[in-house]
Amino acid sequence: MYDVMVLGAGPGGYTAAIRAAQLGAKTALVEKQDVGGTCLNRGCIPTKALIESVEAYLSLAQMEAFGVSVKDASFNITKMYERKDQIVKQLRSGVEALVKSNSIELFRGEAKFLTKNSVELTAGDKKTKLEAKNIIIATGSVPVIVPISGADLPGVVTSNEALAFATLPKSIAIIGGGVIGVELASVFAGLGVKVSILEMLPDVLITIDPEISAALKKILARQNIDVFTSAAVKTITESGGLKKIAYETGGVSSYLEAEKVIMATGRKPCTEKLGAAEIGVKMERARIVVDSAQRTSVANIYAIGDASSKIQLAHVAMAEGIVAAENAVGHTAEMDYSAVPSCIYTNPEIACVGLSEKQAREKGIDVIIGRFPLMANGRAMTMGQTTGFVKILADRRDGSIVGAHLFGPHVTEMIAELALAIRLEATLDEIKATIHPHPTLSECLFEAAHDATGECIHSLAKKNGKGVS
Repeated sequence: MYDVMVLGAGPGGYTAAIRAAQLGAKTALVEKQDVGGTCLNRGCIPTKALIESVEAYLSLAQMEAFGVSVKDASFNITKMYERKDQIVKQLRSGVEALVKSNSIELFRGEAKFLTKNSVELTAGDKKTKLEAKNIIIATGSVPVIVPISGADLPGVVTSNEALAFATLPKSIAIIGGGVIGVELASVFAGLGVKVSILEMLPDVLITIDPEISAALKKILARQNIDVFTSAAVKTITESGGLKKIAYETGGVSSYLEAEKVIMATGRKPCTEKLGAAEIGVKMERARIVVDSAQRTSVANIYAIGDASSKIQLAHVAMAEGIVAAENAVGHTAEMDYSAVPSCIYTNPEIACVGLSEKQAREKGIDVIIGRFPLMANGRAMTMGQTTGFVKILADRRDGSIVGAHLFGPHVTEMIAELALAIRLEATLDEIKATIHPHPTLSECLFEAAHDATGECIHSLAKKNGKGVS
C-alpha cells in the first residue's frame, strides 16, 4: 500500500506527487495519457511556443524602423509545429525524469475508485488494483462541447486539436471569446488566417478590466480579427466546402463562413468516469468539493486543479498540489487565493492579480488608482512596443495594494511583483521606495504607484490630485 497515490500527472498532479515524495511518502502517480497533462501537451506550452514563432515572424515587419533590412520574409508552419512538438517532448521528458528521480512509481492507465483507499487501473485489457492510505485526485479537465447542431462535423475541433492542423486553413471561426479563444485568434491571425470570434456574452474576456478589454478590441480589429459579441451560435452546416455558422445577435439572424471551426467554449472537470461520488465524495455536478486544505468530504481523499478548483490555471493547480500533499502526509497547510496572477498571451499580453475596481468597491474599499502608459516608458520605446498601460489599485486608507491590471509587452513577466506585493500587504509607498532598474518595463509599476498619489515624475503634472489619507 502506498502512502500517497495521485490520480493524474498534469501540473498539479506531478507537483503533488513530488512534494509528497520529498516529505518521505511512498508515492504512486497514475496517468492515462501524457505526463504533464493538458497544459504541457495540448495547452499552455504548445500555444506559447506557437505564439513565440508568430511574434518572431511579425517582428520582421517593423525591422525597417530599426534600421534592419529583411527581404522576402516567410514562415513555415510545419517547422513551427515541429519546434512546438520538440519543446513539448523535451519538457515532458524532464517531468518524467523528475518523477523518477523522486522514486515515484508511475502507472499508466485510467483509474476508477473501488473504495476510499483503492482504485482499479485499466490499461488496455489489463486491470490492476492499487491501494493507498491517501489519494489525491488531479484528473484535470476536458473541453466543453456546447450542444450545437453540427458541432460533430469534420473540421469542427476543440482547442486540443487546434494546434495540429495538417495544413493552415485560410479562415477560422472561433466559438468562444475567453482566454483560449483570443489566444488562438492571435496565433492564427498572425499567420494570415482570416479569423472570426463569436462570443455569446456582451464582451470578449468578460472578466478582465474594462479598460484593457476596450483596448484589446481595438488591437484585435487591427489584427483583422472580426469579433461578434452577444452572438448565440445556433447551427453549423456544410456549405460548398466551408462551414456555415448561423448565429443570432439581438434577435437578428446572421451567418458567417469559415474553413475550420474551433470550439473554445471553456473546460469542465474530468471526473465522469472516476467513480468518486459512488464512494461518498461530495460533488457539485462534475466538480469535486474541497475545503481550504484541498480535502474532500472523504477524509483521506483530496482533490486539486481543474477537477475541483474554480480557478482553472496550471499555477493554481500546482499550489493546490503542494497543499494537498502536505496535508496528506500529516502537515498543516491551507490555500490562499488572495493573490492569484492571471496571464493572457495576446499581442500585447494581459496580466492581472487581485481585485478589479468593481470588486474593490463592492467590498467597500475606497480605491485610488495609479496608471502609467507604456508610450512614456523608455524601454518600451526602444523595443518599438508602446501599446498598453499599467494600472494599480490601492486602498486609500493605508495605500495597500489590492489589485493590478497590466496590458503590454512582457507584462506576464512583471505581474509576479504585484502578486507578491498583495501577498505581503505591501503599500504604494513601499513600491515607490523600491528602486526599479532603468531602462526596463518594470519602471511602469514604479511610475504607476507614484501616479496613484499624484507624484509621478514622467507624466504631466496633475492638479488637485488625491493621495493616500
